[in-house]
Amino acid sequence: MNKIILTLAAVMTMSFAACAQNKGGKNMQTENKPLVVYFSATGTTAKAAQTIADVTGGTLYEIVPQQAYTADDLDWNDKQSRSSMETNNPQARPVLKGTKLDVATYNVIFIGYPIWWDQAPRIINTFIESHDLKGKMLVPFATSGGSGISNSVKELRKAYPDLEWQDGKLLNRVSRNTVQNWVNDVVK
Repeated sequence: MNKIILTLAAVMTMSFAACAQNKGGKNMQTENKPLVVYFSATGTTAKAAQTIADVTGGTLYEIVPQQAYTADDLDWNDKQSRSSMETNNPQARPVLKGTKLDVATYNVIFIGYPIWWDQAPRIINTFIESHDLKGKMLVPFATSGGSGISNSVKELRKAYPDLEWQDGKLLNRVSRNTVQNWVNDVVK
């Protein structure tokens, strides 16, 4: 009788341990694994996004416009360029290329973009409005030739007050170490 009880106790202990390990594995793969989404017109923001994905082990996803931006589209000196016109129109929503991304399994989403006229490009609005981001920690990051990130984050918070925005960080030519330290501070 004692052998049966001991055997049952051992089996139950192993079952509980296996369940705990399985649950822990699930958390590491989904709940704690961040999503790194980004829009990059020239490749600069893509490099920053790749570094974040490398540091976090996160899933990398590029926000791609249905109609790619040409050099003429990005000419900030031309008030009639596509990027200038979109920036000046708060209702502009460039169409996304590809299928909708399933964000349900991610709790932390890094959202990256170049700064255009002190704000996020309108394609970021398209992405946000195309996905259910409620209850997610949203961590903006950006690259810029001369602007900071704070106004773009302020505008995103104003446009989407129900979302959980972090302060974000400008990632111009920063080291992997700097990104690692920032990520450690944000995702505790």
